[in-house]
Amino acid sequence: MNNMLTIISNALCRITGRNVAAQTVSEGSSVLASRSFSDFTPAASFDIKKCEVHRLEEGPPVRSELTRDQGLHYYRVMQTVRRMELKADQLYKQKIIRGFCHLYDGQEACAMGIEAGINPSDHVITAYRAHGYTYTRGVAVKEILAELTGRRGGVAKGKGGSMHMYANNFYGGNGIVGAQVPLGAGIALACKYRGNNQLCVSLYGDGAANQGQIFEAFNMAALWKLPCIFICENNKYGMGTSVERSSASTEYYKRGDYIPGIRVDGMDVLCVREAVKFAADHCRAGKGPIVMELETYRYHGHSMSDPGVSYRTREEIQEVRSKSDPITLLKDRMLSNNMAAVEEFKEMDVAIRKEVEEAALFATSDPEPPLDDLCDHIFSNNEPIDVRGANAWSKLTSHS
Repeated sequence: MNNMLTIISNALCRITGRNVAAQTVSEGSSVLASRSFSDFTPAASFDIKKCEVHRLEEGPPVRSELTRDQGLHYYRVMQTVRRMELKADQLYKQKIIRGFCHLYDGQEACAMGIEAGINPSDHVITAYRAHGYTYTRGVAVKEILAELTGRRGGVAKGKGGSMHMYANNFYGGNGIVGAQVPLGAGIALACKYRGNNQLCVSLYGDGAANQGQIFEAFNMAALWKLPCIFICENNKYGMGTSVERSSASTEYYKRGDYIPGIRVDGMDVLCVREAVKFAADHCRAGKGPIVMELETYRYHGHSMSDPGVSYRTREEIQEVRSKSDPITLLKDRMLSNNMAAVEEFKEMDVAIRKEVEEAALFATSDPEPPLDDLCDHIFSNNEPIDVRGANAWSKLTSHS
C-alpha cells in the first residue's frame, strides 16, 4: 500500500509540477512543515557525460552521486550568479557601471563545479570574467556589485572594478590576456614549496589559449611537477571570433602535449565537479599539473561593448539556453528524482531576487571612496617609499 501511495505521489509531482508535501525553504535547506505520501529522496546517482582524455589511462567517473542538500546549494549558487550578472547588465546599460564588464551568465556550472571539487584552502586565479568566482570564493553579492559601481563597500574598496576582485585564496580577475596562467603556476610553486598539500586552479579562456606565456607556464609546471590544474573555459568565442577561426587546433585539453588533459562538459555541474576532483587527486598525488578544457557557453557578448549577435545567431544562443542550460539541467534532475519540489525552487528564486535587488540598492547608494584613499593599499607591511606619482603623503585634488 505504501509503495502504491509513493507511486501515485511521484506521478502527481510530474503531472502537476507540485509536491503534495507542504514545505518552507531557508538558504537551500528544506524544512518540511508536513509530510504526505513520501519524503524527498536524500541522494541519487546520475549518469554523466564521459570525458575525453589525453595521456591518461582512465578519466573521471561516468556516474556521480548528488545529495539533496548539495543539489539545493548548487542551484542557489548558480542562480545567484545568474541574477547578479543580469543585474550587472542592467546597471551597465543605465551607465551606473562604467568601464569594462565581462559577464558570466551561462557558465555558472564551471565556477560551482570547480568550487565543489576543491577545498576552500586551495587557490584560484582567473581572467577578467571573474564575478562568478568571486562569489563562489565567498564574497557577498553586495560587495561584488558595489565594486562594479566603484563604491567604498566594494570587495576591493571600489578601486578594482569588474576585472580586479580578490578574496581569501582568490587572486582575482586579471585584465592582461593569459597573464594569470604563469601567476597560477607561481602560486602552485608556493604550494609545493610549503608542502601544504594545496593546489592552484589557473583559469583562462579559449581566446587566451594561444598566448605564448601559457606554454611557458606549462613547461615549468611539468618540469617541477607543480600541483596546478590549468583550466581552459572554452565558451566557443573570443572577442567576436569563433574558436575555429582563431585556433589551428581546438582540442585545448591536448595543448599541454606532455601534460595529461581532460575535456569536460562544462554545462553540467556534476561533470565539472567529478573532473575537478579527479584532477585534484592527480595533483595531490605528486603527479604534476593537468590541463582541463571545460566546454561551456556565454549568453552575453564578450564584454558589454560586444552585442554578441554579429558573429553568432540569436537562434544559436536560444538553442543552448533551451537544451543545455546548467541551472535548468540541475533543476530537472532533482525534480525528476523527487529530490525537491517546484515550490522550493520558486521560493529560492524569490529570495535570490530580493538579495540581488538589495545588493544593487547598496551598490548605488554607498558612497564612493574619497580621493585621499587613492594612494592607500599600494604598499604592504613596510613604510611607503617616495615613488614619483605614488607619494602616499601627497594631497590629491579633483579638477573635474
